[in-house]
Amino acid sequence: MIHVVTVHFMDDRWIGPQLRFLNRFLPPDRTITGCLNGIDPRWAPCFDVTVDLEGEHADKLNALAAIVTSGGADPEDLLLFIDGDAFPIAPVGPDVLGDHPLAAVRRDENLADRQPHPSFCLTTVGFWNDVGGDWSKGHTWETSTGSQVTDVGGNLLGILEERGICWRPLLRSNVVDLDPLYFGVYADLVYHHGAGFRIPKTRRMLATNRQDVLFAASAARTPAWVPVVGRVERSLRYRYADFRQRQQISQLVLEARDQADDVFRAIETNDEFFHMFLDASTEVDTDPSPTAAS
Repeated sequence: MIHVVTVHFMDDRWIGPQLRFLNRFLPPDRTITGCLNGIDPRWAPCFDVTVDLEGEHADKLNALAAIVTSGGADPEDLLLFIDGDAFPIAPVGPDVLGDHPLAAVRRDENLADRQPHPSFCLTTVGFWNDVGGDWSKGHTWETSTGSQVTDVGGNLLGILEERGICWRPLLRSNVVDLDPLYFGVYADLVYHHGAGFRIPKTRRMLATNRQDVLFAASAARTPAWVPVVGRVERSLRYRYADFRQRQQISQLVLEARDQADDVFRAIETNDEFFHMFLDASTEVDTDPSPTAAS
């Protein structure tokens, strides 16, 4: 038995594609428990259990896991956490774990993030309960820019590190990258769209663009012995760099939205869309007309 938990928030457009791929690549012996905040009630019959939960994303994932694990699930049953804008593109079973108690997406491409990511995380009911699994932020790690950060999955990383538990990271396997972070295929097993329920703005995007702002003041040409004029120049340089950064990020967000819409059309109309990320020679039609459907 495999128990799936997923969260959809104020937008039901991902439910159809996600269920389509879950039904295709999961065994029939499975349950799906969904948190459907602000979702049309007509989708409820498509899930085995539906709830409307308050709190942050990590709170909802922890609560969904508690519903499954307290509902009579066998400790040997598989427990699959999966984001609303993610789904498998290959069969999912115990072999995904291999010799590990937990397998999860790890987004090395996002400033060298180290934590298990809830876009796809497979474990067992027994393991999750035994270690007191927790998706909350808290435990920190150092990014590739030298900053200490935490995010969803931080405490889970802390639990695994404290106990010395090795887990299987599912790494990005794209051959074609439309974006360095979004539209990711991991271990040729799962597709994660990214920012499916929010504005497509990432920590990687913000950190990269922020460097120009931080170094702008240091480019001042006024000699240090002219303090007043120097402060004015440094302030002006900083403000101008900050303004440019905001403009650049706004443009990147607009481009990311357009690109995301194109890929979503492909997801809706072609069950084999993911091959365009795994094979550079593959072209996938994003025409939403019925003739494009497979």
